[in-house]
Amino acid sequence: MAEHSYTSCLIHMVWATKGRHKVFQKRIRISLSEFLTEYSNSKGIYMITNYVNSDHVHILISLPSDMTIESVAKTLKGGSSYWLNRNRLTKNKFSWARGYGAFSLSQSNLDKVVRYIANQESHHKKKSFSDEYEEFLKFYQSKKNR
Repeated sequence: MAEHSYTSCLIHMVWATKGRHKVFQKRIRISLSEFLTEYSNSKGIYMITNYVNSDHVHILISLPSDMTIESVAKTLKGGSSYWLNRNRLTKNKFSWARGYGAFSLSQSNLDKVVRYIANQESHHKKKSFSDEYEEFLKFYQSKKNR
């Protein structure tokens, strides 16, 4: 990166386990969260926060200027899947579902999204991941059509 360049591109990403199966127990969720933070930093991706649910992951990153959203998703999903399988942390061979959601946000919404990600456990007592994801898609689609 040139020393005179600066970018700020905040991205909230979400992806699910294959079949949206609830495969992560609490201790695995904590370990996977720590892994994602360390691994992203080792790849030059600044992870602001993340939360691992039993069947999906939320991350909030500052997108590096030399990476695409797709390359970040491939890096983090691939690295974490490899790590989970190498360490035999799930009952069966693990894989993520195809695809991901990626949503940009402004600096003014950063604290709100950090709180939202941190409160996933209580949030999902009221709303399923499928319902939540559909709401994301509707919300961002309506913003796109304005």
